[in-house]
Amino acid sequence: MTAIRFKNVLFRGLTKQILLEEDSQLKIIVTVNAEFIIHANKDPEFNKLIAENFGTFDGQIPYILAKRKFKNVFFEKISGSSFIYDICEFSKKNNKKVFLLGGHLDSNSKSVSILSERYQIEVSGFSPDYMPYPFEAKHDEAIIEKIRHFKPDFLLVGFGAKKQEMWINDHKEQLSEIGVKWAVGVGGTFEFVAGTIKRAPLAVQRAGLEGVYRLFQEPKLFRFKRLIASMAIFAIK
Repeated sequence: MTAIRFKNVLFRGLTKQILLEEDSQLKIIVTVNAEFIIHANKDPEFNKLIAENFGTFDGQIPYILAKRKFKNVFFEKISGSSFIYDICEFSKKNNKKVFLLGGHLDSNSKSVSILSERYQIEVSGFSPDYMPYPFEAKHDEAIIEKIRHFKPDFLLVGFGAKKQEMWINDHKEQLSEIGVKWAVGVGGTFEFVAGTIKRAPLAVQRAGLEGVYRLFQEPKLFRFKRLIASMAIFAIK
């Protein structure tokens, strides 16, 4: 089976092997957690974006629910905060270049240093000033110019949920022209790599409580609202 339709969302990025296969055109990877599934059920354009690209199961709750439904299908839980290390390992073996776009300035810079030193690969990054999406033309031009100058194979974008996927999708022609082969939305992954924010222990991740753990680290109202809203996944048929 090459795809799974779960909670009205089409998942094509079922394994890391599928994701890391190099295509002739840009491969856009969307790590889909419970929040994304809820957004996709409310927003047909976002649902279409996932379906036309390579959606993965990110988040333990969607993964467990899907495993119960598709018992005879092999697929992996693939989150941006874990997949970044697979990408770097693949890049080391295949001489690929990685570009980190977004995240906080200090986290982006530190992540570039950590990954380049750990994997001995070419890594660069850029953390533009915050701006609501869609960006102003000059803001976009500065981002594209940084990517064009480095010419990465992998582009990892940490602009946050939906915003990063929309940006990638809206600029896919330019990215393809530059020669980018993979583009992945990775949310707050650079903060995890840099150690600015500690990721939940594996046991907490497997229990599906990573969002709760993050809330305790960053007790902010918007995180509490996102956590509560994500519970709506159980109501989607």
